[in-house]
Amino acid sequence: MRKAVHYIIIIICVILIFFLYNKALGSIPFMILALYLFYFGWKQIDPRKKKTR
Repeated sequence: MRKAVHYIIIIICVILIFFLYNKALGSIPFMILALYLFYFGWKQIDPRKKKTR
């Protein structure tokens, strides 16, 4: 993925945090961001696994 896409996703999550936190739903964007970062980290590690085999 391009870096611009990563920045856009993170900025959207930050905006959602501000809007939803005022409505007592602040944990939803944090959960989405955590899932996205987990997915991004997994994609970073996955090519390294394939190289060692």
